Amino acid sequence: MAYFGNETVNRLNLHYAIHALAITGGGAFFGAFLLRAGVSAPGVLAALAAILFGRFMIRPAVLVLAQRWGLRPLVIAGTVISALQYPLLAEVHGVGVALLVLCAVSSAGDTLYWTSYHAYFAALGDDEHRGHQIGAREAIAAVVGIVGPLAAGWGLTQLGARITFGATAAVLVAATLPILRTPNVTIAQTAPGAFRASLKGVVLFALDGWIAAGIFYVWQITLFVTLGENFTAFGGAMALSALVGAILGLLLGRSIDQGHGRRAVRWAVSALVAVIVLRAGSYGNPVLAVAANAAGALVTALYIPTLMTAVYHQAKGSPCALRFHMATEGGWDAGCAGGCLTAAALIWAGAPLWLGILPALLGAGAMAVLLGRYYGGQTATDTLV
Repeated sequence: MAYFGNETVNRLNLHYAIHALAITGGGAFFGAFLLRAGVSAPGVLAALAAILFGRFMIRPAVLVLAQRWGLRPLVIAGTVISALQYPLLAEVHGVGVALLVLCAVSSAGDTLYWTSYHAYFAALGDDEHRGHQIGAREAIAAVVGIVGPLAAGWGLTQLGARITFGATAAVLVAATLPILRTPNVTIAQTAPGAFRASLKGVVLFALDGWIAAGIFYVWQITLFVTLGENFTAFGGAMALSALVGAILGLLLGRSIDQGHGRRAVRWAVSALVAVIVLRAGSYGNPVLAVAANAAGALVTALYIPTLMTAVYHQAKGSPCALRFHMATEGGWDAGCAGGCLTAAALIWAGAPLWLGILPALLGAGAMAVLLGRYYGGQTATDTLV
């Protein structure tokens, strides 16, 4: 089967599923917990932007480490360091030293993990089955994402932050087990033209980061406030969205691999725009907000495979997948940080929370143009023009 025919990718997807259990569990409550801990909404968004700028500054060190050790050890180390942020999160009580330390550790762990993971997945995946494999990955993550937020919401309410976020850290460490026996990927000391080959990928990821600032980070704060800052209700809303995503997850990847990329772009961007508008319009209405959150599963099922198939194809065709993803992840950080700071400024100036979601529409429009060009009658390995 194209979905599960590559044993190495299967192990990577199992790792990703366990990782997603933590990210959709305690990780989903990152911004909500900071808000309950006494950090204002603009302050939460500014802290997220600080983490992203820290990632941008740290990222060049990933290349040096990868040249010495290869990608697999970096994925493992990044997972473990990312786990450390959750016990620290439990100790935050307003703006202070604990929040600064949390931002620093989050920057280090996220930089090491996501840069090396994307390069690792791109290097080991199959071009002809890329959409299938990403679709399977996201569907598996959606299934475990049903359990994660319910467990974390219950834990924060019944057991407290230290136990809940400690469990999140333990799950993240366990995510390293499936990849202990996957092959390593070495990184060349030089790769002429690698960063130039990544420029169009950088633009795609910068736009994606800008979109994520509104549809993910600002939205999580908006949803939490709309649900009365109730951890259990927030977790239930996240679980419902994951359930819808699990049903839809495998469908679009297959469509992309069968040559229906342009149709996939139309579906993906239409879903993205609809969800942005619905989420902005649901502020203050708990029932509509829960529905808007569940509708986000359409974005996961339609938009993520469409975007990442294009990006992973370009990465594998570039002179160096790691250098490609170092550049593109830097673009994502810059775009998302800019989006978070824009929303923070709007909210600080007195704008309602929902207004911070709408700038994502600008990114969606630009993304439609670029992905449309990529899939517009080109082969899978062509770059954007």
